[in-house]
Amino acid sequence: MEILIEKTKNLPSRESAAEIVERKGLGHPDTLCDRAAEELSIAFSRYYREKFGRVLHHNIDKCLLVGGRSEVCFGGGKVINPLQFIAVGRAVEALGDEKVPLEEIARKTTHHWLGKQLRFLEPEKNVIVETRIRTGSADLRATFESLIPLANDTSIGVGFSPFTETESLVYQTEQFLNSPAVKQEFPVIGEDIKIMGIRVQDHINLTIAMALVSRFIPSKEKYFQVKKDILEYVQIFVRKRTSLKVTVVINAADNDEKDIVYLTVTGTSAECGDDGQVGRGNRANGLITPYRPMTLEAAAGKNPITHTGKLYNLVANGISAELTQDSHISEAECYLVSQIGMPITEPQIVHVKIHTDLTKKAREERCRSIIKKHLDHMPQLWAGILERHYLLF
Repeated sequence: MEILIEKTKNLPSRESAAEIVERKGLGHPDTLCDRAAEELSIAFSRYYREKFGRVLHHNIDKCLLVGGRSEVCFGGGKVINPLQFIAVGRAVEALGDEKVPLEEIARKTTHHWLGKQLRFLEPEKNVIVETRIRTGSADLRATFESLIPLANDTSIGVGFSPFTETESLVYQTEQFLNSPAVKQEFPVIGEDIKIMGIRVQDHINLTIAMALVSRFIPSKEKYFQVKKDILEYVQIFVRKRTSLKVTVVINAADNDEKDIVYLTVTGTSAECGDDGQVGRGNRANGLITPYRPMTLEAAAGKNPITHTGKLYNLVANGISAELTQDSHISEAECYLVSQIGMPITEPQIVHVKIHTDLTKKAREERCRSIIKKHLDHMPQLWAGILERHYLLF
C-alpha cells in the first residue's frame, strides 16, 4: 500500500471565482433508485443474518425507474400508468435447502419505504417492482470468507472536507424543504426537489425545481400565489445561512401565459414519464460537485462487507472530515483505490491532499495516524450501514 500526502498549492474551493453544486432531493427519480437499491441491500443483509448468521454476498446496485403516466389538473388528477422499479444485481438465492425469497423481499421492502417517503403515492396501487437478481460468481462470493474481507472490485473512493458555503447552502436548503416542519407548513411541496447552485464571486444563484401537489391548488392563480409564498419562505431561510447575496428561482420553466406549471398528483415527476437510475444522482456525500473530486462509483446497493465502491467512499469522506478538524488543515481531499482480491484494509494507494501550514513531518504524522484508524475500522462499517448511520446519496 502506498500512502501519498501532498500539500496542495491550489486555491481552496471557497476562494475560487466560481462553483457549481447540485443536489437531487429525496423524491427525485434518480434518488428514488439509489434509495431502492440501498434498501434492498439492507433488507437482504438483515435476512441473511437472521437466517444464516452472517451477511452473504450480494450487489444490488443496478436499479431502473421507468416513469409512469398521470393526468393532472388543478385540484386533483390520477396516475394512469404505474411507476416501475426494475432491480438488477447479484445475491445468494439459496443456502443449502433454504431458498431466499428475493422477489418477495424486494417487493415488500420497496412498497414499504416508498409509502413513507412519498406522502401522496400509493405504492401497492401505483408501483410495480420487478427483479432481475441472480447468484454472483464463485470468486466474488469467496471474498466474504476471509477474516479481513477481500475487495469485491477494483474501485475508487473519493472524499473531501469541509463543504463550502455554497455546498452547505444547497444541501441544507433541500433538507429544509423536505423536512417534516416545512411539509406541515406547506403540504403542497412534493418530495421531488432538485437544487442547482451557482456561485460567481460573492453571488449565489439557486435554481429550485419543486414538484407541487395538485390537490392543494384549485387554480392557476392559486399556483402562482403559492409559489410566491414559498419563494419568500425560502429566501428567509437562505438569508440566515449565508452572508453572500443569494437569488432564488423556483420552477423556472413556468409560464403563466402558456399555462405551463410544475404540477403533480404524487409529488414526484416519476409519475409522468421522468425516469431514474442508480448512480446518476448525488455522490456519497449527498451532492454533485463538478468543481471537486468525484467518482462515478454508485455507493447505493453495493454490499457493505466487501464492496470498496461503497466502503472506500465512506472512508475517504471520513478521513477528509477528521483531518479538517485540525485547525491547521483548512481543506482536505482523499483518494483511495482498491485491488480486487486484496484485503479491504490494504488499498493500492491512499492519496491525501491538504491545505495546511503544518511542517512536512507534522502533516505526515497527523495524516498517517488518521488514515490508519479509518482503514482499521473499515471491517466494522457494515453494522452502521445497516442501521443507516451513513450518508450514501
